[in-house]
Amino acid sequence: MIDRVTIEKIMDSVEIVDVIQDFVTLKKRGVNYVGLCPFHNEKTPSFTVSPSKGIYKCFGCGSGGNAVNFIIEHEHLSYPEALKFLARKYNIEIVEKELTAEEVEQKNQRESMLILTKFAAGNFHGNLFKHPEGISVGLSYFKERGFRHEILKEFSVGYCLEQKDSFTKTAQEAGYKLNYLVQTGLTIKRENFTFDRFNGRVIFPIHSLSGQVIGFGGRTLKNETKAAKYLNSPESDIYHKSRVLYGIFQAKKEIVNTENCFLVEGYTDVLAMYQAGIHNVVASSGTSLTEDQIRLIKRFTPNITILFDGDEAGIKASLRGIDLILEEGLNIKVILLPPGEDPDSYSRKLSSKEFKEFLTTEATDFIRFKTNLLLKDAGNDPVKRSSLIRDIVQSIAAVQESINRSVYIKECSTLLKVDEGVLNSEANKIRRKRAEQRYRHVTRQEEEIKEKPGKKQQQVFRETTDVQEKEIIRLLLLYGNRDFMEICPEEEEEAKIITVTEFLINEIINDELEFDHPVCRQIFEEIQYIENNEQKIEEKYFINHQDQTISDMTAELLSPAPEISKIWSKHESYIETEEMKLKEVIPEILIAFKNKKIMITIKKIQEELRKAQEQNNVEEIENLQTRRILLNDLKKQLSKDLGERIIQ
Repeated sequence: MIDRVTIEKIMDSVEIVDVIQDFVTLKKRGVNYVGLCPFHNEKTPSFTVSPSKGIYKCFGCGSGGNAVNFIIEHEHLSYPEALKFLARKYNIEIVEKELTAEEVEQKNQRESMLILTKFAAGNFHGNLFKHPEGISVGLSYFKERGFRHEILKEFSVGYCLEQKDSFTKTAQEAGYKLNYLVQTGLTIKRENFTFDRFNGRVIFPIHSLSGQVIGFGGRTLKNETKAAKYLNSPESDIYHKSRVLYGIFQAKKEIVNTENCFLVEGYTDVLAMYQAGIHNVVASSGTSLTEDQIRLIKRFTPNITILFDGDEAGIKASLRGIDLILEEGLNIKVILLPPGEDPDSYSRKLSSKEFKEFLTTEATDFIRFKTNLLLKDAGNDPVKRSSLIRDIVQSIAAVQESINRSVYIKECSTLLKVDEGVLNSEANKIRRKRAEQRYRHVTRQEEEIKEKPGKKQQQVFRETTDVQEKEIIRLLLLYGNRDFMEICPEEEEEAKIITVTEFLINEIINDELEFDHPVCRQIFEEIQYIENNEQKIEEKYFINHQDQTISDMTAELLSPAPEISKIWSKHESYIETEEMKLKEVIPEILIAFKNKKIMITIKKIQEELRKAQEQNNVEEIENLQTRRILLNDLKKQLSKDLGERIIQ
């Protein structure tokens, strides 16, 4: 358990913009910051961060909360894990006793797997620099490739000993259970024996955006034809190959700074470029780029530069998957390396300055690059040229910005010697077809959900006062400590100033009104307690509340900017804020709250009246009719009051 004092210390140290900027590119807009939401796919930023309130809110998907909520949702951590994550970031010590093997077993599966992968990365890294076999085999390999020690340490590169079950035994002796070793893929279990997946290989730990070790890549140093050159961790609860990029943890800040991301194929390509001073580089680890990986890059930059080896056949195979990047709205440039070279080999042949200059001068727009490459291949063959034109138009159609599409069509029209109108017509045809396919796909998904057994539920519309209750809580959180009005009780000689909190609590309690929304009720009760103890309401207390439902609700209520209205005078205009109009706003919401309560009660009475009439219960009918008449009279009066206040 983390004690309350330490939690408060963490919360006091956290700067929400600083935390979120590690995962999302934020731009200042007024007093807040905006960016693309990391929790759903969007093209227009709807993700807002308020440094003054210490909260974030996405107006697209509804996600919101404080820094801890963000880490919980983004990194899929528990509340204590998120606190520890932030404590590490701000160098706050959390004293915890050493976990026993039994306690490791008791922790949730995901946390146990992450603890194990961290241990494994440390063990492999130690082998590379301290174990005789690691030094003679692993470190010698990297030395021959020209990698410096600081680069190997930056990426926690390691070596797994060749003895078949060396790591498995070491981990078990340290208290780690076999089932977690198997689940993370570090150990392979057969009926009568176990062995290390990566034995005899140099190891490349794969980090999440937050720096946690979630998987491994291993390269064999033997020339055996049967053994795979590279092995990756299998899919698990913590590692999904299609969602991660090798080097993203180390590269993310430089990607933001340079507004560009270099994409290469393998682990050593990343290390080589990093060593050459190119730090904004990631690798897809030998697989075609997926939608999740593209969106991961898009969080930090809209610009991507792909490095191709000099193998023409390989380039043409890779071109097929790049349209997916265009569809996500990214700008793509391509760099073609000399024949027989890859980023690792070529960066070692040039000085750091020469390599950087090469990357700058050789970067070519993707559409232009693809057109020239395929034109060269097609020559004067009309069939090949026809196929080439269709291929180019497919890529142009994937470009999201209409202006960019228009520029590409104009340029390709000249290069391909095809009428601009024809290319434009074909591109539009492809875009319409893709839009129809997406629509059918979404419709099919919706239909499948409807048809699933147990999913068909009667829609029950229950009227509530949730909207009014949330608005009252929002006003209390924002303005609870503000002076509201003067009163002069008969027994007192001097007038007394009462706050917004005092006024609202008195009105609600005196009219015996209750909150139906459970979280609103909790917050209101806590505000009452604070008021009774003559303390001030602090937004921060509720934003960082240990009850996450209260924290989430507070973030939701405080995120939207208060509405402002223009009041025009004869000579000038000025802006009147919500705070300036509290004497109108607060009575209005109270009347609306009471009015909605009455309307709901009247509907309940009408339902009860219908049942009483069916049962011919005369006494109950008369009683209910009397109550309905009284409530209708009260409703008319409240509606009149509400209308008059709005008109004023």
